[in-house]
Amino acid sequence: VPSANVAFNLTPPDPSTFILTGIPGLEGAHVWISIPFCAMYAIAILGNFTILFIVKREPSLHGPMYYFLCMLAITDLVLSTSVLPKTLSIFWFNSREMDFSACLTQMYFLHCFTAIESGIFLAMALDRYVAICHPLRHSTILTNPVVAKVGLAMVLRGGMLALPYPFLARRWPYCRTNIIPQSYCEHIAVVKLACADIRISSYYGLFVVFSVIGLDMSSIAMSYTQILRAILNLPTKDARLKTFGTCGSHLCVILAFYIPALFSFLTHRFGHNVPLNFHVLMANVYLLVPPMINPIIYGVRTKQIRDRLFHLFTQKGT
Repeated sequence: VPSANVAFNLTPPDPSTFILTGIPGLEGAHVWISIPFCAMYAIAILGNFTILFIVKREPSLHGPMYYFLCMLAITDLVLSTSVLPKTLSIFWFNSREMDFSACLTQMYFLHCFTAIESGIFLAMALDRYVAICHPLRHSTILTNPVVAKVGLAMVLRGGMLALPYPFLARRWPYCRTNIIPQSYCEHIAVVKLACADIRISSYYGLFVVFSVIGLDMSSIAMSYTQILRAILNLPTKDARLKTFGTCGSHLCVILAFYIPALFSFLTHRFGHNVPLNFHVLMANVYLLVPPMINPIIYGVRTKQIRDRLFHLFTQKGT
């Protein structure tokens, strides 16, 4: 017993490295799992850079909706790049070690840009609401300075709300294990390894989830309720179907982000019966799928971007 106490007391308050397991229970299939992961990441990189390139190149696309789309593209690029390269290195090279400070940095970027993405979805929903419900006032309500202020507010909100995560994680003593049963450093997965009362971290995490995602989702739902009412009042069936198709695809993108994100956050705290490998797979879905499908849905389904893309390729062909 005395020797055990000595060993316990000599344990450093912070581990120098954490060990990321990837997807627990599926280690043998890591190489196969990496194929769709790598393909989705490549599509996300290519698609989001294409959106940024086309909007920058075409002055006719310099408007509120396209500025929000560019903000979303940048957020998706940062969010996926903060996680996927390390995940792929685990799958391909079994490079599972991660420095403690690097882990906290990844944690900050992950939670910061998740909150920013949620805010941009809200801003885009409000843009659609103004465009459909108040079309004559759209250009006067959503001016470029207003769009810039909204974007800045979303970045500041995400940055400030994510700041306590690494500070809280750093203050706890880690004397049990340094193995994180996941492919990246999610806040609650890290602090669960601490040998201390982590209720502050847990409560703060829940506060952020419900205040950011809960508030944004309810505001988006109210916006789309008003949009749906406006669509149903459109005079022709073709106009109703066209507008509903555009808004419907946008809504699918939003749900593809929020449903896996909420599942991941809540499973960490309450989903003790959820298989760990399924939980980790779902935790990767909301960091992989939205960055991949956002440029496809918003780009391909938006006529102006689609036309510019075709024009670009036909110019190169001639």
